[in-house]
Amino acid sequence: MNKKIAVLSGDGIGPEIMMEALKVLRKIEDIFGHKFETVEGLIGGSAREKYGEHFPKETVSIAENSDAILFGSVGGPVDKQMEPKWRNCETNSILAIRKHFNFNVNLRPVKLYSALKSSCVLRSDIVENGIDMLCVRELSQDVYFGKHETSGEVGMRHAFDEMSYDEKVIEAIAHAAFKAAMLRRKKVTSVDKANVLSCSKLWREVVTGVAKTYPDCILEHVLVDNMSMQVIRRPGDFDVVLMPNMFGDIISDEVSVFAGSLGMLPSASLNEKGFGLYEPSSGSAPDIAGKGIANPIGQILSAAMMLKFSFGMNIEHDAILGAVEKTLVDGLRTGDIADGGKSVSTSEMGAKIVENLNRFSLLTGVGARASLGSP
Repeated sequence: MNKKIAVLSGDGIGPEIMMEALKVLRKIEDIFGHKFETVEGLIGGSAREKYGEHFPKETVSIAENSDAILFGSVGGPVDKQMEPKWRNCETNSILAIRKHFNFNVNLRPVKLYSALKSSCVLRSDIVENGIDMLCVRELSQDVYFGKHETSGEVGMRHAFDEMSYDEKVIEAIAHAAFKAAMLRRKKVTSVDKANVLSCSKLWREVVTGVAKTYPDCILEHVLVDNMSMQVIRRPGDFDVVLMPNMFGDIISDEVSVFAGSLGMLPSASLNEKGFGLYEPSSGSAPDIAGKGIANPIGQILSAAMMLKFSFGMNIEHDAILGAVEKTLVDGLRTGDIADGGKSVSTSEMGAKIVENLNRFSLLTGVGARASLGSP
């Protein structure tokens, strides 16, 4: 299968971890007989330096002419946010690309690998039975895309942020959550603030209506303030967690620490046509950029999600997950998950995952069977 991938590495650790993800994709090519044409484009601060804007038309064109987007990260140091290169960088790049392609569904799996239980911030008795949840976040509306205004003189200023939701948008994300749940443990937890917000009252009503078309699924509604506590107390009880944009932003970051590190987490953003952008949850981490110590697993798993959700390559996706798990079982750790032990570099972690991917293929013969179309 031939596919064209827009590679937008971005800033900070983006290029370093992207390099390891591309090595994994090259190994997938070798094993399964695919061909991935990768076309690199600039976004974020690196694009601002060359083109004078964070999401230039050259990058728009590359993304539009691809089958999927593999994204790194954008943003610069906190103390340089007012410099032209970094001012409004995230808004002008990642939010702009989401808006341009009408990405409305964000999928962020949070899995605690058995080998990393000691790295989890929660007590051992809480994580004893594992954590495996999927955060489904609506991306296209909410307060991020409303009006934002500040007026008045210093001492008398007034700020205004508009939150809004359309029924059809809520309906679409709800269907995405229930479809995902049907392939998992058939439970959806919908998060809102229906005791206060009109948007949340509409959200709850629409989600309840959509749930009736999935009678095999359990639906529960939880207020966002209560959810922020319950997900800490009993994370293993949650399967698919459905959230509006802002609540999803906050809660998905909260639960990300369950995996041991933000560096472990991938994500996918999809539109109604199935076109997708795949990025790790770690951010640009400018403080460690260029040191070769960043965790590439989130970026590698994002590439695996791309294979599954955009290209329908389920076996290849599972092979990468297996290679990652084997690497962790083997004891390799980057600094963020080392838990006081010895850590390896970004490239060493990537190389070991590629090695285990190749070993998996040799042991199972899966690449040969897939190439021949065998079950």
